[in-house]
Amino acid sequence: MLLLFAKSVAGVVEILIMIALGYVLTQMGWFNESASKLIARLVTQIALPAYMAYTIVDKFSFHSLVSTLPDLRFPVISMMILFVISIIVAHFLHIKKSHLGLFESMFFNSNTVFVGLPVNVALFGEAKSLPYVLVYYMANTTIFWTLGVYLIQRDGLGDYKFSLGQTLKKVFSPPLLGFMVGVVLVLLKIQLPAFIMADLSYVGGLTVPLSMIFIGIAIANVSVHDLTLNRGNIGILLGRFVLAPALMAALVLPTGLPVMMKQVFIIQSAMPVMTNAPVVSKLYGADASFAAVMVTETTLMSLIVIPILMMLLNAVI
Repeated sequence: MLLLFAKSVAGVVEILIMIALGYVLTQMGWFNESASKLIARLVTQIALPAYMAYTIVDKFSFHSLVSTLPDLRFPVISMMILFVISIIVAHFLHIKKSHLGLFESMFFNSNTVFVGLPVNVALFGEAKSLPYVLVYYMANTTIFWTLGVYLIQRDGLGDYKFSLGQTLKKVFSPPLLGFMVGVVLVLLKIQLPAFIMADLSYVGGLTVPLSMIFIGIAIANVSVHDLTLNRGNIGILLGRFVLAPALMAALVLPTGLPVMMKQVFIIQSAMPVMTNAPVVSKLYGADASFAAVMVTETTLMSLIVIPILMMLLNAVI
């Protein structure tokens, strides 16, 4: 048991060092808001799409892909149930109306890329965990850019008018398109030239370190005085780190899914608030500062929760 705990802690420390690098360099003046936006764009529009396409083509066969995609239903079902729970929790905690949609969105959506991807790679290894990480990502990003963004927009100033074109543009983001290109190549059994695969590998390799540096920058830009624990904050922490993994465990543990998939899905469900939440909040006039504080608080808390959760998983599975 102590060995398993030490391994989990080592995986988190591996991530923490990269986060600390971003934090320290920001404090030294290397990174400002413009640099943070540039890194986020590099990750989401360049590195991550390449990483998705390369990983799908390299790690999946036709048979393994066809057999894995139906398991999307588990993260989808989990997030839909969490959405219903978030409404109930918000009612009992008397969350103010201006935070209601944002509270619900942060309650059931996970940071599957900037934190979830590096954490799973560190804990389980790239080759074994990535296919399942990508399956969870596909469900999570689709739900965030549809239901999650709608809820945040509902909090914003003025009347929200649904735009199918804008919604589809967000859902079919560069990372998801990279994922879909990889799926199509595998299903059609198309093999890319070795030099293209090498380029995708090199560019995709930027994803994990840049993601962690980005998190470090974000933490450095939040004042310690903003990190409070009111009923809204506690509700989000409860949803992210207790209810979400407990619900996912209840869904997957009784099934015959591979052990690695069960572990990855449970870990992914317990990731921090999505880093997109403050950006979307600012765009639509919702409380971006509340979202930024929750991204920071849940990210810091995840460094404590992950080793504990890993120890519980290894004891149960």
